[in-house]
Amino acid sequence: MSNNQRIAVIGLGSMGGAMAATLHSAGWDVMGFDPSEAARLAAAETGISTTAELKDLAGTPYVVLSLPSAKIVEATIPTLLSAPGTIAIIDTTTSEPGTSKAMDALAESKGAAFVDAPVSGGRDGAATGSLSAFVGATDTAVVAAQPVLDALTGGRYAHIGGPGSGNVVKLLNNVLAAANLVSVGEALGVAKAYGIDPAVAAASISNASGGSKVSAAMYPNWVLSGTHNSGFSLGLMARDAALAIDMARQVGEQPDLLAAASGQWQAALAALGPAADFTEIARTVAPAVTPAGAPNTTHAV
Repeated sequence: MSNNQRIAVIGLGSMGGAMAATLHSAGWDVMGFDPSEAARLAAAETGISTTAELKDLAGTPYVVLSLPSAKIVEATIPTLLSAPGTIAIIDTTTSEPGTSKAMDALAESKGAAFVDAPVSGGRDGAATGSLSAFVGATDTAVVAAQPVLDALTGGRYAHIGGPGSGNVVKLLNNVLAAANLVSVGEALGVAKAYGIDPAVAAASISNASGGSKVSAAMYPNWVLSGTHNSGFSLGLMARDAALAIDMARQVGEQPDLLAAASGQWQAALAALGPAADFTEIARTVAPAVTPAGAPNTTHAV
């Protein structure tokens, strides 16, 4: 890949900004856009060129999207395709299957490839080019997007199926993580009620069949420590959990356990607000195990 390969990154928040910096470090000629001046300034501090006008990026050969919702994806892509020259659009947004299918058709009509590639790995993965991606696209589109996918994931991406299938599996991943955050919290709350140190219980469970990334890393690092600084918001996780349940019901499935967990996330959203860290779900499902305690209470750390 030549050092003058041009790529646009749309959305310069925690994830998009980190991905833009990773691409810049890998030799891509990056131009970023975000409606937030603060986000553009933060990106500029890492060496990223930015613009305040989305239309300036129409026809850029490669595009990465990191956006808050499917509706914003739908509003953004027509502008990007309003001029010729785009080879591939890689949408890392946790979006909706129907939106990705529609955007794939639009891109194809303009001679471009579209890939839904929602990612996992958080801001650390984005900053180090070690994300994993759930890829939904045609075989041709994956080939067109491969240089970007490789740069963001180090080759750690799974081509799951056709357009939209990446969104399906990413939403299922997130609702499973959401349910696990609830269940591990409740379990550690029970352990503490029996006088057992939650950290000891979490470590023991993590070495057994009930273990998971939630018990092994998320609770020790972000909940039991009281830091709650994962960089992913409770509002986004509550949204993803609800989207997963809606998606399931659209095809006639009734995932009762996952729906119950999603309901607990909506309750936590109401109690803590969308800006809370997603690990703060522990404050509503197991307040005794986090120094932050239950909402509207004050605990010494």
